[in-house]
Amino acid sequence: MLNPDQKLNSKIFDLQVEQVPIRDGFGQGLLELGATNEKVVALCADLVESTRMNLFADKYPERFVEVGVAEQNLVTVASGMAAMGKIPFTSSYAMFSPGRNWEQIRTTICYNDRPVKIVGSHAGISVGPDGGTHQAIEDIALMRVLPRMEVVVPADSVEARKATIALASTGKPAYIRLARNKSVVVTTDESPFTLGQANILINPDQPEVAIIACGQMVHRALLAAKKLQAEGVVVSVTNLHTIKPLDTETIEKVAHEAGAVVTVEEHQVAGGMGSSVAEFLVSGRPVPMEIMGIKDLFGQSGEPAELLDHYGLAVADIVEAVKKVQKRKK
Repeated sequence: MLNPDQKLNSKIFDLQVEQVPIRDGFGQGLLELGATNEKVVALCADLVESTRMNLFADKYPERFVEVGVAEQNLVTVASGMAAMGKIPFTSSYAMFSPGRNWEQIRTTICYNDRPVKIVGSHAGISVGPDGGTHQAIEDIALMRVLPRMEVVVPADSVEARKATIALASTGKPAYIRLARNKSVVVTTDESPFTLGQANILINPDQPEVAIIACGQMVHRALLAAKKLQAEGVVVSVTNLHTIKPLDTETIEKVAHEAGAVVTVEEHQVAGGMGSSVAEFLVSGRPVPMEIMGIKDLFGQSGEPAELLDHYGLAVADIVEAVKKVQKRKK
């Protein structure tokens, strides 16, 4: 069922599959960058342990700046450091960066094309008990609309490590979105990863629907695909880890092989990954499509899994969306 070329975790469908916070991968990737690239610097807004920037800060204190609770200053200082040849990574909760400092990101980083890497941790409703005020479910929309800004949403901790390392060499502004809670490790060190290139994780002959997912919703998409297969419905599953630049070639391929698309993300339906896919498809050969995400609501306190289910992102909801869009293409 799984695409062997992707070299995925063999335990994906096991109950005891390994789970690691996606943010851990960022911390490890940044630490590795510190050893190989002296231009890499790190700045944090008083959340060094929560965002896993403490690994870098402890090892390379001379290249770390604690800005304090001042997110606007965080990215502005980083832009100045980038202008002097550094490669800054900034970290905070996504609700605060880019949520609180969007204008400074726009003007000091994107407008000037500075290669600052903005790390938004604790994104999505799966932050859980922190509640709606701290659940960033608008950040993909905020960042992908900015000229020059790249947007990456890793599927797991392994991919977050790879993305962090890769972003250091792009020479462009970038946003990487990280979840707080433990997430299933879908990929492996051997899995292919290239910024801007989606990965087709399930690639059957004659799929009836193409599921495109990002972040920790990739695992739920895979579980839905397995359930659908048992019911006789054949689907492909694509991990769209890079929202911008969009891999239009792969999207066109999977969409038109299947003739229908379901996108799944832990974000507002408006302006997110699904919107990006729809914008591309509608400009060429549109297909029936269902965009799954948060439907114009704020989050609330709760356990991560129960919140995802409550907001219509359960495996059963993905299965239902596939069957719905399948009927519309007939």
